Amino acid sequence: MSKRNIYLNMVPPREAVAAAMTALDRDSLLQAETIAAHQACGRVTAEPVFARCSSPTYHSAAMDGIAVKAESTFTAREDRPLSLRRGADFEDVNTGNPLPEDRNAVIMIENVVRQDDDTVSVEAPAAPWQHVRRIGEDIVATELLIPQNTPLSAYDIGALLSAGIYELKVWGQVRATFIPTGDEVLDFTDRPTPKPGQVIESNSQVFKCMAEGWGIDVTTLPTVPDRKEALAQAVRNALDNDQHMVVIGAGSSAGSKDFTKAVFEELGTVLVHGIAVMPGKPSLLAVTDERSGHPGRLLVGAPGYPVSAVVCFDELLAPLASWMERKPPAKRTVVDAVLTKKTPSRPGMAEVLRLAMGRVGQRIVATPLGRGAGLLTTMTKAQAVSTIPAVREGIEQNETIRAELLVPEEQLDSVLVHVGSHDNTIDMLANELMGLENPLRLVSSHVGSMGGLNALKAGSALFAGCHLFDPETGDFNFPFIRKYLRGLDVTVINLAIRHQGLMVAKGNPLNIKGVEDLARKDVRFINRQRGAGTRILLDHHLKAAGINPREVQGYDQEEFTHMAVAVNVLTGAASCGLGIHAAAKALDLDFVPLAHERYDLIIPSEYMDDPRIQTLLELITSYGIKEKIDALGGYETDLTGQIMEPGLGLG
Repeated sequence: MSKRNIYLNMVPPREAVAAAMTALDRDSLLQAETIAAHQACGRVTAEPVFARCSSPTYHSAAMDGIAVKAESTFTAREDRPLSLRRGADFEDVNTGNPLPEDRNAVIMIENVVRQDDDTVSVEAPAAPWQHVRRIGEDIVATELLIPQNTPLSAYDIGALLSAGIYELKVWGQVRATFIPTGDEVLDFTDRPTPKPGQVIESNSQVFKCMAEGWGIDVTTLPTVPDRKEALAQAVRNALDNDQHMVVIGAGSSAGSKDFTKAVFEELGTVLVHGIAVMPGKPSLLAVTDERSGHPGRLLVGAPGYPVSAVVCFDELLAPLASWMERKPPAKRTVVDAVLTKKTPSRPGMAEVLRLAMGRVGQRIVATPLGRGAGLLTTMTKAQAVSTIPAVREGIEQNETIRAELLVPEEQLDSVLVHVGSHDNTIDMLANELMGLENPLRLVSSHVGSMGGLNALKAGSALFAGCHLFDPETGDFNFPFIRKYLRGLDVTVINLAIRHQGLMVAKGNPLNIKGVEDLARKDVRFINRQRGAGTRILLDHHLKAAGINPREVQGYDQEEFTHMAVAVNVLTGAASCGLGIHAAAKALDLDFVPLAHERYDLIIPSEYMDDPRIQTLLELITSYGIKEKIDALGGYETDLTGQIMEPGLGLG
């Protein structure tokens, strides 16, 4: 059996980057090369660039009009116009024309009166060099145009060409190869459908997109199987192809099939194995020596889990790539944000949080997204990231944190912050809002109906989706609003009446007919999280049936969305789960009806005039949206868009 790796001396990312910088000889790794100026955007100058030509190279007219000798116009007055003759006193010019000899000013055509084909008059004198672009006004030949070690922008390319620079020396571009590994990893180009135990490879393309943004020339290879010899040969081939950086995707952890460290030890020196941050801990850095045939190259072991890999790319490779290419490190906009819920963390290890962000009132609020290393969708949903320091045990609710934006700050004004119960109609609204002429991004945190009310109380959301049923009154949401949102004026808008029931496998092989069957020994249940309206509904029906929750196998197994519950049933991880009909329909499950309930949007009245809320309400009341809600299955839209009042129940 292969020897397992262990993590020794994990270091903070900055120390890992510093170790790599110390071990690499940047000057020999990336040498200067001469390239065409028009192809140099994004590259870095290797030496100062001096202008070869002036710009403009001649005195030129800056306006349409007539070119004159300024001194000959000094007697012109409004009450005593001065007549000028073509050839003797003026020449017609257009913008950009060379200034005729013996002329040193241009009078705009708007200030010229035509008397005949060859005679004009002017009512004001011209000042010397008015409306004239003089030689070298922008660039003077031989002057310093661009210093060394300057990243070249699109504007710099224009200046280079204007100054007659057609080629120049720049520092070499980092060339990197990404090698995905794993017997279970499928090549996405084959468009596979994975079986249990298989995953579709995507980290190579995430790296490619990110690295090309850093200015790196990236090559990606097909997946290499979990064999040390095959992996070592793939790395050698990449080095033989003159790559400055070789990144292995997966295989850097502590499993018996993780060969990255062993391969790197055969080719050079391992600098770092394990960084003190989660996710991303298994990251590995090494530098090649003479045994590789190409000493002084950077070797990187990136974790296999997608979010861990992104942390490795962000924290280690981005700063190293900038340093290698002599570019200033990229800086994200940093803002203060209020955390919407308590987020514990393990002390001794920094943790990177992905955050859903938006403006609520005068504050920017941040809701932590899922924290699993494999949850790549948390990156697609995130507007920012923040780091819990290693010395902290977490961050308290309503604490102000520093967050690095992944989007322009102005986009936060186009975010609708929803915290509350999950429903498929919320996902549908998110898509519809992005299809508007002025798109709005709906950021939704699924913390259950009670979590939504708590967020409204804390001022952390623009609205909350709730479906809380009160058995004593037979009403929805209002009894809970009175109890938990005292003093907060809210408006309650119905989104839909939805059908809740038990989602079971196709054909209902266990013949589950109702809540009473949940106490059976052969039935495995999957529950929703505490505070979810669906959990409260379940507890009500269990109590009515005289069933103790401890009798329900799986009662303590929790998911945060209806679709997650449905997936558990689809894959056989559970026999059934309580959820909405739309989720069962989406995954082609059978559905045992249990109850109808009202899913409302709770909106603090102070936000009712917010343009984002106004747009949301206009969308909800449109006929087309009602049709789309009906098409999801298991919904009724008779009350959709209406303002609810206490005691209405289901209408």
